[in-house]
Amino acid sequence: MLERETEAQIKQRKAAEREALEYPFEVPTGVGGVTEVAPGVFWTRIPMPMALDHINVYLLDDGDGWYLVDTGLNTDVSRECWTALAAQQFPGLPLKGVICTHFHYDHAGCASWLMSEFDAPLYMTHGEYFTMRALASTNAVVKEDSQRAFFQRAGMPLERFEKMTGSHRKDPFIPDFPPSFTRLRDGETLSIGGREWQVVIGEGHSPEHACLYAADDRILLAGDQVLPGISSNILVSDVEPEADPLSLWLRSLKRLRELAADTLVLPAHGQVFRGLHARIEQLEAHHERQLQHLMAPLKQGEKFTGYQAMGWLFRRELKSIELMLGLGETLAHLHYLCRRGELVRITDDEGLDWYQTR
Repeated sequence: MLERETEAQIKQRKAAEREALEYPFEVPTGVGGVTEVAPGVFWTRIPMPMALDHINVYLLDDGDGWYLVDTGLNTDVSRECWTALAAQQFPGLPLKGVICTHFHYDHAGCASWLMSEFDAPLYMTHGEYFTMRALASTNAVVKEDSQRAFFQRAGMPLERFEKMTGSHRKDPFIPDFPPSFTRLRDGETLSIGGREWQVVIGEGHSPEHACLYAADDRILLAGDQVLPGISSNILVSDVEPEADPLSLWLRSLKRLRELAADTLVLPAHGQVFRGLHARIEQLEAHHERQLQHLMAPLKQGEKFTGYQAMGWLFRRELKSIELMLGLGETLAHLHYLCRRGELVRITDDEGLDWYQTR
């Protein structure tokens, strides 16, 4: 049985994980602060009004114009940042493309505005673009009904659901979905700034997440697929309630492990780093610990719901959006354990899902 780490042990492990990676650049500071991490590749940050308080975005110099990778939220702050960056870094030059690694608000929320303001096309994978369109056009009542049924099936009390959704029902960041896009396909290349950026598709965090890899320079625009310090959110949601996203994400990590060990990783959050293989090993170990934490308290044949199991993964009380993400992450690990044959899932006559050991 895996014993729970103490707070001191967690702190010590995280320090060791950080030391295993190399952080060759200082974090850009202030609005408009830019760091050139490779010739013609610029790193900057756009603030976000939440616990994860920034997104890293990247500007790619193409000589007679420029491209950007990920957009920030659909906020005035994001728009002000992009206006300033364009004038500062590429005065008088056109934005030739808006590249979004995936559909999440912080990565594609400002895409429509950028396309309109700079008359630039959107580059995105098919799965991400149409997921964004579907979610943006879904009737709010239908969406809430679907979520209610999903979370109740996982064992969440109705009053807890109502409190959770009430706190973020009026989401200020919902973007207008872009009217068109240029499709990114796995294995194809984009020629930008004298580099050939190969599209590497990953799954698990989102349906068809696009990383870009410049093999000659060993640079990976990683989006949310590999992050330093934290793991990507790996969730089951009401949109695909039978999904096994953890299997998909771990499989995608194995594919990224095939890239050069000294690759310079440009993530969407945290610091630019080297040590791709070491970070992948850390992430795999993290999720294996989570799986063991779920299995450790169980007795043979004992039944439990996803909502009950959430308390075994998270030591503190989760509120609002954290609760939604926490239960989704718990279900992702439970579905993986079912696939691995360590648990079975049984749905009772009232539609409630129960998990138990084999």
